[in-house]
Amino acid sequence: MLFSKLLIPTLKENPAEAEAVSHRLLFRAGMVRKVAAGIYNYLPLGLRVLRKVENIVRQEMNRAGAQEVLLPAVQPAELWQESGRWQVYGKELLRFKDRHGRDGCFGPTHEEVITDLVRKEVHSYRQLPLNLYQIQTKFRDEIRPRFGLIRGREFIMKDAYSFHADEADAEVGYGQMYQAYQRIFTRCGLNFKVVEADTGPIGGSFSHEFMVLTDTGEDVLVSCTACDYAANLEKAECLPPAGNPAPAPKQRWELVHTPGTRTVEEVTAFFRATPQEIVKTLIYETEEGPVAVLLRGDHEVNEVKLKNLLRVTDLVLASAERVKELTGAEVGFSGPIGLRLPIYADYAVAGMAAMITGANQDQHHLVGVNLTRDVSVNQVADLRQVTAQDPCPRCGAAINLLRGIEVGHIFKLGLKYSQALKATFLDANGQERYLYMGCYGIGVSRIMAAAIEQGHDEDGIIWPMALAPFQVSLIPISLFDEPTRETVYRLHQKMEEAGLEVLLDDRDERPGVKFKDADLLGIPLRVVVGPKTLATGQVEVRHRRDRKTNLLPIDQIVEYLLETMARELSA
Repeated sequence: MLFSKLLIPTLKENPAEAEAVSHRLLFRAGMVRKVAAGIYNYLPLGLRVLRKVENIVRQEMNRAGAQEVLLPAVQPAELWQESGRWQVYGKELLRFKDRHGRDGCFGPTHEEVITDLVRKEVHSYRQLPLNLYQIQTKFRDEIRPRFGLIRGREFIMKDAYSFHADEADAEVGYGQMYQAYQRIFTRCGLNFKVVEADTGPIGGSFSHEFMVLTDTGEDVLVSCTACDYAANLEKAECLPPAGNPAPAPKQRWELVHTPGTRTVEEVTAFFRATPQEIVKTLIYETEEGPVAVLLRGDHEVNEVKLKNLLRVTDLVLASAERVKELTGAEVGFSGPIGLRLPIYADYAVAGMAAMITGANQDQHHLVGVNLTRDVSVNQVADLRQVTAQDPCPRCGAAINLLRGIEVGHIFKLGLKYSQALKATFLDANGQERYLYMGCYGIGVSRIMAAAIEQGHDEDGIIWPMALAPFQVSLIPISLFDEPTRETVYRLHQKMEEAGLEVLLDDRDERPGVKFKDADLLGIPLRVVVGPKTLATGQVEVRHRRDRKTNLLPIDQIVEYLLETMARELSA
């Protein structure tokens, strides 16, 4: 392929709006262009990378026995109403009416559509198990799309759905997809970790996320230093305090005037205490009514855990006006004593003997509050985010907090959708039973961004060999030199005949410009042909990742490139 014949609009400067490394480099390398917030065009080189990801995904899904289908992007509201998700999915669901006034949506996922298909076509246990997948455009109306392809509104996704006769077979199918995903991300050349995760709006009993590890990742994950426990921050468990709580203080709590002390920092300074002695009272609004949550001063609430405990879908911190109405005091002075709300306490609070809390009275706090003695708590549970000081919930060893980007998510759905949509089959005894389901997603376009976040330097992208738009960049020092021109075109032909993907930079540009663009594009191998090396019968080969440079005889160069490519693809 000739550089001069391709649309590769590289940029020297970073676009002002681009925050993430991958966002900047995809723009600068001329691989994507923005159409609207969270919506992008894929240019020729970007599409080549995307197709390579798709091919790896498709090969491994087929290898695992899944069958490819293509489902409609536009879905009728009736199916979502039947499953119950039309009311609860949230504003990320892009809803609309057609010209006849019928409600519909642009699919963010396809559980309803695929279940509807299977309930109409699968009727016997002899047709099971069945795994159907597609690679298709999805849309989720993110409130704040950011980081380019990492958090876009329109994106390309592989979603698969499996159907089984019983839970045991569903577990086997889940394991097969787990292994297939490990092969996919390994073949993509990614350093990743599998973590336990919350099921979110997809639902189901259990799920795993596949996280590409990178310091620039938007997600935090927990990894044990001794065992194989790993979970994302939403799912990571915090253990209750060991042993029995300390006995309550003999004296009753005391009301203290604390002018201007709203925050944990201000309260600790006033009482000369530590955050571990303070309990925050947070007021949340839900569709079931307001609730209060008690947390230690140095901890942060985990709203996913709280949602799951309360079994609610809407959860927001109450406004300052609403806090005043419910507690009788301004924000910063809320407390559990006398509060006429359901109260939920985190495990860490239950282990405290004497707490400093708000008094539900402006400019006042209470000292010496005891949870068991003084507060009527509805439930004590794990309600906070894990910290680096917490032990592993499985083995008690130390944990690490890592950063990553989610590129895949697999779910055990169980009977959630088959029961809602009445998807049944006849078993070997002729009895009608509900189908057990699994769901398996991969962010195909997100993998592009994740690979760049993990592989880049100050000069540009460093693609894994499996994803690079071209494997070799062939650069002549000057096409005006007859021997150089003749050699470079002959090499180009031989490389292509050998099956190498080669980008010949035939532009009338200085060598430095060509070198910079080759580095920016992230092509793994660079072959430079010039008069000085040709005089010795050699060409220069440079590896993008480690910057190592070799001089090789011209007649050995194709074999060397093939061996290097094969070695990196099999690593």
